[in-house]
Amino acid sequence: MAPNTPRNGTEASCPKVILLDIEGTTTSISFVKDVLFPFARKELETFLSKNWDDPSVQSTIDIIQKQSEDDTKQGLLESEIPSGLNKDVVLPELLKNLYWQMDNDRKTTGLKALQGKIWKSGFEEGLLKGQVYEDVPPAFQRWKESGKDIYIYSSGSVEAQILLFKYSEVGDLTKHLSGYFDTTTGPKIEASSYKIISEKIGVPPNTIMFCTDVSKEAYAAKEAGLQVVVSIRPGNAPLTEQELTDFPNVTNFNSL
Repeated sequence: MAPNTPRNGTEASCPKVILLDIEGTTTSISFVKDVLFPFARKELETFLSKNWDDPSVQSTIDIIQKQSEDDTKQGLLESEIPSGLNKDVVLPELLKNLYWQMDNDRKTTGLKALQGKIWKSGFEEGLLKGQVYEDVPPAFQRWKESGKDIYIYSSGSVEAQILLFKYSEVGDLTKHLSGYFDTTTGPKIEASSYKIISEKIGVPPNTIMFCTDVSKEAYAAKEAGLQVVVSIRPGNAPLTEQELTDFPNVTNFNSL
């Protein structure tokens, strides 16, 4: 069965590469929203206090601090996070900034990297298990057996992506995946990001099928020349009439 065709009648050709979003595509938005994000928020202060001197954590803090400088210049913040290694001075302001970012659902590289580190600890300690829709594992296997490469492109850090699939409720799914992309490649709503992904994978854009639930991402990928299918899962934002006209859609991976 093919995806539901867009109302303009166009259909996608057979892709060589499957590029997948996570939230609302392989994994329910509720899992990310109701499990992962609250866990990271709850563990944030403890994790930073415990791992303050870890070089990789300090590197991530530097990224967050630089982001706060940009946000202050743009008038989004009253003041930036102070620089330096004095935990007593920096940590309270850092936490204030991070809670603000979380409250505003920001997807900055620094925040995502830090959340990824916290989730890593949770997954490795068995406190978290990755959730995927039940049609995802058989689709992964089917695509790989048919010679397709599967990649992930998510606003969550690459580290967080790997953890979700490695420690999934149905076992390690990373064996099916060829690679991962996050916001360090570029924003998901910009066509240039998808062109970069095409170049890094080493295939023409029109041989990649991107599946996402976010229309802005779908239009960006389409502009870059990718085939696009929109994911309709429970809890996802409904498609507009125009989006139904512009894109094929699926309610699960059984038809892809």
